[in-house]
Amino acid sequence: MTPPARRDGTPDKDQQPRKLRASEIPLSNARPARRQNVSPQKRQASARSVAESLGADWLYDDQPATEGVRLQKVLAQAGVASRRHAEVLIEKGRVEVNGEIVTRQGVRVNPNVDVIRVDGVRIHVNEDLEYFILNKPRGVLSTMSDDEGRLCVGDFVAEKVASGQRLFHVGRLDADTEGLILLTNDGELANRLMHPKYEVSKTYLATVLGEADRRLVTTLKKGIELEDGPAKADYVQIVDTHEGQSLLRIELHEGRKHIVRRMLKEAGFPVQRLVRTKIHTVQLGEQKPGSLRALNNSELTSLFKAVQL
Repeated sequence: MTPPARRDGTPDKDQQPRKLRASEIPLSNARPARRQNVSPQKRQASARSVAESLGADWLYDDQPATEGVRLQKVLAQAGVASRRHAEVLIEKGRVEVNGEIVTRQGVRVNPNVDVIRVDGVRIHVNEDLEYFILNKPRGVLSTMSDDEGRLCVGDFVAEKVASGQRLFHVGRLDADTEGLILLTNDGELANRLMHPKYEVSKTYLATVLGEADRRLVTTLKKGIELEDGPAKADYVQIVDTHEGQSLLRIELHEGRKHIVRRMLKEAGFPVQRLVRTKIHTVQLGEQKPGSLRALNNSELTSLFKAVQL
C-alpha cells in the first residue's frame, strides 16, 4: 500500500526511495549506434533513401529549388509518362540529360537549363519558354510593333507582352498572306526553324486564276527559274477547279520572300488568296483567324526533332 503523502503533497521523508549504488544499476545489452553524431544533411539523405525504397519519393518533392527537381517528376509533368513509368524509362537507359544517359533513380535536374531527351527526342520542360500559334488574318503585318499604328502580329499578344512575356514571330508572312505563324521566346528553336539547313516544310493553300492541270503540277515540282535562282515545290495537289479558278495545296521547304506567289505567277497562275496551313507537323486546323493557341507537347516535340534539338 502506498504511504500517505504530506499535506504539501510530498512523500514522507522516511518513505523516499533509496538511491541505488553503481554496482546495483542494471546494464543494457543494446549495441551503441555506429554514428553517435550524424549531421542533419546525412539524416535527411538516409531518410530519403528509405523513402525511395518504399516508393514514397513524393515525401521529398518539396526540397529547395537549388537542389533541382526529380527527373521522374519532370518527365511526368511534361506528359511523357506517369512517374512510375518514367522510372522504368530511366532504368532502361532511355532517358538522357545533357547528352548523358541516366539510369539512377532520384537524379535531380534543373528544367530551365538542362536538356532532357527520351529515346533521343527532346522533351519540353522549361516553363519559362512559350510557344504559340497565331492564325494571322489578311492585312496584318508580320511585326511585333508598327510605328505607323497599322495592325500587326504584336497586337494579338499585347496582353502577354505587357505581363512580361517576351515573344517574337518565327519568320514572316506578307500582309496579304493569311494563316499559321509561330510566336515564341525560344531563340534557338526559332533560328533553326528558319535555317535552310533543316529544310522545315511549310504547306499552303493557294487560290489562283486559271484552271490548273497536271502540267502545272509537273512544272512546280520540276522547278521554276526565278530572278534569285531556281525554286521548286516538294508536293503539289490540285484540290479543286471551278469557274476559271483553282485551289492548290503546295508544300515546300523554301523560305525566300514571296516564294509561292512568285512561282505561281511565273507559271502563269497568279495568286488570288494564299493561306499557310502547316509548318512541319503543326497544323492550323479549325483555328479561327486572329485566334491564338499554345502548342501541345507532341507538336513541340516534333519541331524539336525536325531541327535536331
